[in-house]
Amino acid sequence: MFCLGQFQNTRELSPCGDTVADPGAKWPLVLGPDDVPVIADETVAARDVTLAVFSAITHGKGPDAAAILGPLAAVLETVDPDSASMFAELVESGLVDTQAKKIWKELMMPVNYFFKNPVAVKLREEGRVEERIAGILRTLDRRHIEVPASVRERVRSCTDPDQLQIWVERAYDVTDAADLFDDDRA
Repeated sequence: MFCLGQFQNTRELSPCGDTVADPGAKWPLVLGPDDVPVIADETVAARDVTLAVFSAITHGKGPDAAAILGPLAAVLETVDPDSASMFAELVESGLVDTQAKKIWKELMMPVNYFFKNPVAVKLREEGRVEERIAGILRTLDRRHIEVPASVRERVRSCTDPDQLQIWVERAYDVTDAADLFDDDRA
């Protein structure tokens, strides 16, 4: 059984079945084996990857572990790498059965190769650079700050993620687009 960081409003009953004096009271959402379906089919896992992750954590033990973990591992190869990596780590940390952990690590070997493959890493980094560039220009635009062509070109030609992150943060504070490049700012 595990508790999620989400909460649900309850209007009438507490977890013990008592009437709640405060209708705005919140209780943690707790999931256990009776609340999470066993997902041992790749098509079903693909429809709701998050639920498949909870299914793997909740039911991925004993002799049926491979039947539950295998379809999830296959689906993780089809989702975006950042999400897949997060889901894979969540499953690994949530599995309590030693044999299930071993099965999961073996299933994740080819997937981890993709996550750590230099070409895949480079593509993800290029995507992050493009997101930061778009974020800088979007922030300035939404703040109604005029962006001259020279500033736009300098931002778009930057490939350094660390520098772009500095500019992302500055874009929230500057009053003139050229101030993004003020290297003397604290």
